[in-house]
Amino acid sequence: MLWVDKIAQDIEKRLSKQIKDRDHLIIRDEKTASGRVHIGSMRGVAIHGLLSFVLNERGINNKFLYEINDFDPMDGLPSYLDADVYKKYMGKRLLDVPSPDGKAKNFAEYYAREFIDVINKADFDVEFYRLSDIYKSGKMDEAIRLALENAKKIRNIYKKVSGSIKPDDWLPLNVVCESCGKIGTTKVTSFNGETVTYICQTDAVEWAQGCGHTGEISPFGGNASLPWKVEWPAKFKAMKVSIEGAGKDHCTRGGSREVANTIAKEVFNVQPPYDIPYEFFLIGGSKMSSSKGTGSSSKDISDSIPTKIFRLLMFNKKPIQTINFDPTGDTIPTLFDQYDKIADDYWSGVDSDTVRLFALIHKNKEPKERLYLPRFSIVAYLSQMPHINIQQEFENLKGSSLTKEEVVELNERIEYAQKWLSQYAPDKYVFKLQSTLPEAAKSLSNIQKEALSLLLSYVKGNKKLKGQDLHEQLHIIKESTSIDPKQFFTAIYQIFLNKESGPKAGWFLSVLNRETIIDLLEQATNIK
Repeated sequence: MLWVDKIAQDIEKRLSKQIKDRDHLIIRDEKTASGRVHIGSMRGVAIHGLLSFVLNERGINNKFLYEINDFDPMDGLPSYLDADVYKKYMGKRLLDVPSPDGKAKNFAEYYAREFIDVINKADFDVEFYRLSDIYKSGKMDEAIRLALENAKKIRNIYKKVSGSIKPDDWLPLNVVCESCGKIGTTKVTSFNGETVTYICQTDAVEWAQGCGHTGEISPFGGNASLPWKVEWPAKFKAMKVSIEGAGKDHCTRGGSREVANTIAKEVFNVQPPYDIPYEFFLIGGSKMSSSKGTGSSSKDISDSIPTKIFRLLMFNKKPIQTINFDPTGDTIPTLFDQYDKIADDYWSGVDSDTVRLFALIHKNKEPKERLYLPRFSIVAYLSQMPHINIQQEFENLKGSSLTKEEVVELNERIEYAQKWLSQYAPDKYVFKLQSTLPEAAKSLSNIQKEALSLLLSYVKGNKKLKGQDLHEQLHIIKESTSIDPKQFFTAIYQIFLNKESGPKAGWFLSVLNRETIIDLLEQATNIK
């Protein structure tokens, strides 16, 4: 059984009362829009989004709500923005910071828009909301009141669960300063049941400077926000969340999830949602940060592969397994190969989990009839050969004309192969057919020239060159001359590509212009 079906089955059992009593379950996830959203944030989206789809399949009504957090203070500046321009906004809510392009509603909306486009392209059914709307609507007011009235209990939970010690006068709230508009620099000093007093501190944090103003204000209706470890369970309550997973760094013993769960039960009197701890999404083995501008953005990675390959990347591993994606390595060709293998297994009906995975990648709209799928690495290679009719080459390999669906698939792979080659592909995949003999091929050994002369004779004697025939002939030449295989194939790649290695030599030569092969081989073998 596929991992998502196991989770859905467990939810059906453990949340049976909610399923019976509620119109629908609420699945929730969130992202603070503090900069370009890195691809790691798609891990939660994919897990929750796929689970939502599978629960609906099982007749369990649900909504997947995704929060764009625009209410947090700007507490870090992405490296790709001008610090001098944004320094004065540090400590203000993200919704109160201007958009980098001057067009979006605010800073948060500018970056949220890009991430929302990625989520939509990945074909998840999501309802988006902004945290500012939740605060301003009053949905958080009850939780704010409970948090202030139970401040001592919350301080004790922090200490008991995580070992974090808060001062006796610490109250779990930050208000928007009426003077400077900052929220990241204020400290609430008292609560009388209706209003709070506060001070906007000048040196409370390193990343922002308050104005020193003191005042009194209602903490309700969007004038304030809770600290994250209190705000998280407050959202469980306000949004009536049934299911919400989190990254493994939050789910360790004494971590933020345990703090939040304890506050949910002991302060807000709600049961924490069903949890799905999940591993990181790494780029080349490294974790990423939106606000620091490190790592690859979700848009960059989404743009580099088609939706079905993106969904394969996200679904192919269990939540407890790390996803490590390196667009500059072999990851993208390997993903296409994995897709082709899964598709073949699906059409052959050989494995139930594979069949299920293929169906979920396509949201149960998978192609039922077998398609000829051109291998991505070959498409990438042929895309660099301007004299080649790629469709014709693959029809030759297939042995018949491509169907309309197969032409669509081929054209999609050509598009993404060209993107990969121009942006990410390792040097070993990038080729340029040589028009004249490269310098590296002008100092071949006698045995290399002997082997190449035999190859030249074969090409001259055969007007139609086929990959399999050339492959067999190359091995005949290798055996008859006793040349070291590496020496032989290196000479071929040096002559035609000015590289030490390349694609399968027989197939590679078969798609070259025959006159070009003869010309370059004659040049190489006639050098004294």
